[in-house]
Amino acid sequence: MPTTEVSEITKKLLTAKEATGITFADLEQKLGRDEVWIASVIYRQASASMEEATALVTALGLSADIAPELTESPVKGLGPLVPTDPLIYRFYEIMQVYGMPMKAVIHEKFGDGIMSAIDFTLDVEKEEDPKGDRVKVIMNGKFLPYKKW
Repeated sequence: MPTTEVSEITKKLLTAKEATGITFADLEQKLGRDEVWIASVIYRQASASMEEATALVTALGLSADIAPELTESPVKGLGPLVPTDPLIYRFYEIMQVYGMPMKAVIHEKFGDGIMSAIDFTLDVEKEEDPKGDRVKVIMNGKFLPYKKW
């Protein structure tokens, strides 16, 4: 069952990332993939090709023999419980408060269907603000209408 606990490979990758001082943005430049996607590979929420996995572990100064583990299809999700990490919980809270309004607006604009989490990108941007910096999260997913038969 998926949980918010990190796997041994994730611990190893994060330890190497911290030791090298490399950021997700640095890894984006080195691998030519988005920093959020790279983080999802490290946290085992996405799988990489062997070439991508090798480039990642090399960038982190790790042995290429751990790369194959990053190519395996992961078990996705955080588990069935309400997340307790404060930052992750806020996204859960956002869906609790704004989920139905978002659904209504999406259906009004697109019709009956869903936003793909497969044909999907997610960007995190920092917006400077004199009242306090802002987190800007941009989710971009293909609309998939429900089929009628």
